[in-house]
Amino acid sequence: MTLKETALYQTHLKLGAKMVPFAGYYMPLRYSSDIEEHLAVRTGVGIFDISHMGEFILSGPHAIDLIQYLTTNDASLLYEGKAQYTCMPNGKGGIVDDLLVYRLGKESYMLVVNAANIEKDWQWIATHNRWGVQMENISDQVSLLAVQGPLAAATLQSLTSIDLASMEYYTFKRARLAGVENVIISATGYTGAGGFEIYVPNAHALHLWQHVVEAGKPYGIKPAGLAARDTLRLEMGYCLYGNDIDETTSPIEAGLGWITKFNKDFIDKPLLEKQKQEGTKRKLIGFQMTERGIPRPGYILYNQHEEPIGKVTSGTQSPSLQIGIGLGYVQTPYSPVGTELLVGIRQQKVPAQVVKLPFYKKG
Repeated sequence: MTLKETALYQTHLKLGAKMVPFAGYYMPLRYSSDIEEHLAVRTGVGIFDISHMGEFILSGPHAIDLIQYLTTNDASLLYEGKAQYTCMPNGKGGIVDDLLVYRLGKESYMLVVNAANIEKDWQWIATHNRWGVQMENISDQVSLLAVQGPLAAATLQSLTSIDLASMEYYTFKRARLAGVENVIISATGYTGAGGFEIYVPNAHALHLWQHVVEAGKPYGIKPAGLAARDTLRLEMGYCLYGNDIDETTSPIEAGLGWITKFNKDFIDKPLLEKQKQEGTKRKLIGFQMTERGIPRPGYILYNQHEEPIGKVTSGTQSPSLQIGIGLGYVQTPYSPVGTELLVGIRQQKVPAQVVKLPFYKKG
């Protein structure tokens, strides 16, 4: 399979990034050090190229009907300029993908999907499009920059006339940015550090990257790669598709009940409603190590009697907290906060404890 390159591929090479194959693209894993990039985003500002993500436009009078049927969240609450986090159930209680839905206009929506799932998601949506909704896959035409961190608004403010600091979380505006018209500036991101995601045609990606980096110099902006993006989202307890959620995990098990609204009809509604009422046999938990050790995906989780009760789905040494943290599925009786666990790390079983998410709490 030939790997794709984002519009900023040459820029990453010039910056000395370590490039790796990821979801069908060459992507920057890191530019300097993972910890340096992570902390720059947590305390200052960083810029990510996440142009590998997929974007679909659904339009027409029945676009909302298709979206409502496919997704768990209530898209009828969206207004123009509002975005929503949601997921698509797969008809068997699992998850096709988690995604963002943007309401662009009265009858126009943008769906932002995970890079590895672009083809699968497109087919899934097309298969269920009994309303004749107009569908357009613009993934290869759009670049996406994430400018994240507490100093993101200050960095971008000199490049636009809209008041960025006053934008509410999960809202977006179309505006002029660094001289480029009609850019989507979205107060979203998957780092928990605040900031913006910027959607722009590929032709303007380099221009915007250069202007954002220049504007961010007084704030110590750093380019950040996939490794820092992963540790940042994990500190917030955010699910990563392919690790913590997939075709075999239900939104209820994964703690995504908050984006599962039963006031409408959607795929798997009866099944998920039953799970919500009766509970599930396993749950996704956050845990932190109480002794030295770094949990990794696939490691076995044990109870105090050293009986296996689950598995780690994501794990790392938290750069902000400097302790081992992880997400994993355990049998429901072991899911309450405070439960003592053991993590099988190499030949040892190292103590850990179930904690309330997020791991990293601001201020």
